[in-house]
Amino acid sequence: MFRSVWGALIFGGLVLGAAAPALAQTANANVAVTATVARNCSITTTPVAFGSYDPAVTNATTSLDGTGTVVVACTKGAGTRISLGRGANASGLTRRMRGAAAFLTYELYKNAGRTTVWRTGGFGGLTIPVAPSRAARTFTVYGRVPAGQDVVAGPYTDTVVATINF
Repeated sequence: MFRSVWGALIFGGLVLGAAAPALAQTANANVAVTATVARNCSITTTPVAFGSYDPAVTNATTSLDGTGTVVVACTKGAGTRISLGRGANASGLTRRMRGAAAFLTYELYKNAGRTTVWRTGGFGGLTIPVAPSRAARTFTVYGRVPAGQDVVAGPYTDTVVATINF
């Protein structure tokens, strides 16, 4: 009896399945898919660490050089210029580090020969090619503390704002 019940159920299912109406027509619609890729950049830096400035002997006649970096990562096709501000202790266009009782002047440059000052704006900023990919790119900041400064011993610091225009 168990077999005949199962057989009846299977046969009934086949008959009902065969009796279902066939669907012969279709309709289509398009689904719009959109996204916007934002132009964006991130910027980080490493310090320009000059080390020890010796105004009495070594740096009485020889400038002290140092380097740092500006690292930018931009959306592909973004990024045109990196600017460096004058610093928190500037006097006019002169960049200065502040110590306990004095200032130590310095400058930041776009090139290893330290002939082109790195500032802000169209002519002062560093013009860079647009980003070929989202990979980070590193740009060197060349610094120089001029020789012959008569300053008080101690630590000197400054903060310069780096900006990427995109």
